[in-house]
Amino acid sequence: MNQPQEPKKYADYAALVEGDVIELLQRQATEFTEFVNSLTDKADYAYAPGKWTIKEMIGHIIDTERILVYRLLAVARGEQAPLPGFDEDSYVAIAHFPDRSLLSLTEEFSLLRKANLYLFRSLNAAELNRSGFVSGNSKTANTLLYTIGGHVIHHTTIIKERYL
Repeated sequence: MNQPQEPKKYADYAALVEGDVIELLQRQATEFTEFVNSLTDKADYAYAPGKWTIKEMIGHIIDTERILVYRLLAVARGEQAPLPGFDEDSYVAIAHFPDRSLLSLTEEFSLLRKANLYLFRSLNAAELNRSGFVSGNSKTANTLLYTIGGHVIHHTTIIKERYL
């Protein structure tokens, strides 16, 4: 699959993906989970006031995966209605991620990703090339697929650079 072009906010995520996106998404289901589970002593740590803890970041990644996969499915199936954006900070603020164990969050991510891989692998070229309006921008299902993988890469980098 060719790497998609994307509006600036999500293009940064999609551009992080190198190689086969499906292989990356599959690896992330295990590798990202193992990486985060190695950080149990930092699960409730935020690197600065007002920044998310690692638990909150993992919760955000789970929420975003669900939202991006819904968007991908809607676009692939030809949805014509514009799909709304979401305020990630508001979502995290009212979620109760700090009350959960890091293990429960990483298990949820892994299971969610593994289930989503069935959808990702089922899409054909025509479905992946369909476009729809998401957060006021035209996006293809393929772009959303790359964005899902790139989003995890982005947050992995943040954890390594600012939390460790």
